Amino acid sequence: MGGHAHEHFHVVLLQHSAHCGLEMIRLPKPPSRLSRTEFTVMLAFIMALQALGIDAMLPALGDIAAELNVTNENDRQLVVGTYLMGMGAGALVFGFLADRFGRKPVVLAGIGTYCLFDFGCMVINDFNALLMLRFANGMVASAGSVVANAIVRDRFEGDAMARVVSMIAVVFMVVPVVAPTIGQMILLVAGWRSIFGLMFVTGVVMFLWVLFRLPETLAQHQKQPLDPRLILNNLRLVMTNRDAFGYIYGATLVFAGLYGYINCAEQLVGEHFGLGENFAYVFGAMALFMAMASFVNSRIVERFGARRVSHTALLIFVLTGAAQLVAATLAPDNFYIFAPLMTINLALIGFLGSNFSSIALQPFRHFAGSASSFQTTVRVGGGALLGAVIGAAYDGTAGPLGLALFSLSLMGLLLILYSERGKLFRRRKETVPQVEG
Repeated sequence: MGGHAHEHFHVVLLQHSAHCGLEMIRLPKPPSRLSRTEFTVMLAFIMALQALGIDAMLPALGDIAAELNVTNENDRQLVVGTYLMGMGAGALVFGFLADRFGRKPVVLAGIGTYCLFDFGCMVINDFNALLMLRFANGMVASAGSVVANAIVRDRFEGDAMARVVSMIAVVFMVVPVVAPTIGQMILLVAGWRSIFGLMFVTGVVMFLWVLFRLPETLAQHQKQPLDPRLILNNLRLVMTNRDAFGYIYGATLVFAGLYGYINCAEQLVGEHFGLGENFAYVFGAMALFMAMASFVNSRIVERFGARRVSHTALLIFVLTGAAQLVAATLAPDNFYIFAPLMTINLALIGFLGSNFSSIALQPFRHFAGSASSFQTTVRVGGGALLGAVIGAAYDGTAGPLGLALFSLSLMGLLLILYSERGKLFRRRKETVPQVEG
């Protein structure tokens, strides 16, 4: 089933549920306000369901390809690539629904269907069918990240929001660190299907946690109708707001390099550099620096400002990407040059992702859900498509990846300069666009 069909299915399903009394369902009454710690950890784990579907699968790509008779070596990447594309497609739906029906019902619907698609992946025996289920799984997984950002925007703003997003990212980033190792350990005692079983069980646990503990953060008077005219107007405001423009599309380009690495990491690190089964541990160790950077960012962002921190990180990213390209050309087989440079790039994502997202959402307080939807669709969907191209260009060396990291981050810098009117490192207030009634 194609992406448009899935998107239509989920919209119709949720609209139908609403007409049947979604807003009248008596859910267990949660606390009126969670502690900062539980709030942060819960949202991080909601978002982590999405990441678990990526990183836990990486060690299993070879086994999946062998069992399902995949002949083209690079096609195994599609198990990850289709999931990422689904995340981008689904993101366009759930933010609008969250602005209409509230945050909590949409998160619960997303997690519930996530579990169903994980079960489907666990029992499937055809590679093409698996890819379609993975696309659908990515679509519903996007509900968590999109709505989580809107929930944070409901409660915080400015650099305070950037700090909370960074703290969420610290917990969230634990998943890329441990998930490949968990996936590898599962493969030692069971088949790759058991990894989907783990994701199914994790989804059930998260569904119950959200059901009983998450309060609704969207005020009744802020709910927006599913009016095509209003939606298109909001999209126009998001697309044309200069303050947000560079951060939306700049993040898309930077994340494309990250997704390109994720797509080809198992082949590049495990096969080209010869690490074999140690790939999972190396991947996790490198990802650990993303979590560390996110933690550091959460401690410094309110002091220095999201712009100063992210602009500095982006400049370093461009330089490191250039170094990676040079290293891939002059020393293509030297893992001990590749690994430190790639680790720096991954760490810099910890300073870029949450800050870019927070800055890009600032102008859209009155429709944060739909703004988060569109921005996530562009960032993840566009990044996934470009990342798939980067992965498909894998030629047995780090050359295509190095070229992508450098060129895309440089273009991202130019977009940031456009939004900042040629001046970096400034703190300033965004212009808030008006929403049509």
